[in-house]
Amino acid sequence: MPKRGQDDEEKPKKLSTYTLKLDDEQMERVRSILSGRGWEAFDVAYARYAFRGRDCNVTAYESGKLVVAGKGTEEFVTMTLEPEVTKAPRLGYDQVLHPDWFELHAGLDESGKGDLFGPVVAATVVADRSAIEGWIRAGVKDSKKIADTQIVKLDKLIRGTQGVAVATCLCGMAKYNAIMSRPHANLNRLLAWQHATALAQALSAKRAPRGLLDQFSKEPLVQRELAKMGVRDFDLQMRTKAEEDPVVAAASVVARAEYVRQIHALSRHFGGPLQKGAGAQAKAQAAQIIERFGARSLGAFAKLHFRTSYEVVAEAGKLDELPLPKPREKMEWGR
Repeated sequence: MPKRGQDDEEKPKKLSTYTLKLDDEQMERVRSILSGRGWEAFDVAYARYAFRGRDCNVTAYESGKLVVAGKGTEEFVTMTLEPEVTKAPRLGYDQVLHPDWFELHAGLDESGKGDLFGPVVAATVVADRSAIEGWIRAGVKDSKKIADTQIVKLDKLIRGTQGVAVATCLCGMAKYNAIMSRPHANLNRLLAWQHATALAQALSAKRAPRGLLDQFSKEPLVQRELAKMGVRDFDLQMRTKAEEDPVVAAASVVARAEYVRQIHALSRHFGGPLQKGAGAQAKAQAAQIIERFGARSLGAFAKLHFRTSYEVVAEAGKLDELPLPKPREKMEWGR
């Protein structure tokens, strides 16, 4: 019986070809690297240069295309070209490794789900290559990696891009808390309805064959809602870390920007910046809301189904005014 890995070692490496679109500075940087490593130069028609390595050849054409071909192509691109291309905009590298990012499709994301204050916002963006390339150059990425001030600017850019469809869906605090107070209420089902609503609205403005959503449930909840809404011939895929896709990243920016606008409005009503998350500072502000405006007013600011809301109301001795159900005991692992 062969040892583990022996079969893989005996298999010949597959020949592959990668084509990248680089600018002049990147082209010359690659030339310098290959020359410095002692790669053999050779002539290719219509090429500004070409080098032959042990496992692959690299050819730079006057058109700005860099073609890497051979058995060691993937290793060369990953180990050499990726670090070099990312010193400048990594658009060309992304187009090689992730061509699906640049096809016409919808991106879906949400914001506010884990924050005590403010609603949950779902957003859909439908775009193709012409918009996506510009967004990458402008710095559109997962909204969790962008400051709120920049979020608003990028949201304006995305919404103002020609040929793009953008839609959002949120429940105001009163409606959100009314839905989540119902027996057997489930946040994932509410979020699925919001995603399906925003997606259906965006698709009515710009059709796309498929969409991508960061996976928040193992069940096809959004797909079921889409079927109820009569959305057909659409493939909604779900996976973790979907925000790596630039259209999903754009949706995350749009969703976060709308959440930021909502939380700013609530902050003005409160009299100061409301905290994100559901930690100690947010809990202290919730207590201040009860003290200033009364227990019943908490629902205008906060998600009442959060454990934090129950704790604040209970500690204030106001459960008679705002009778929230006692949350389940926290699970302690190891018992």
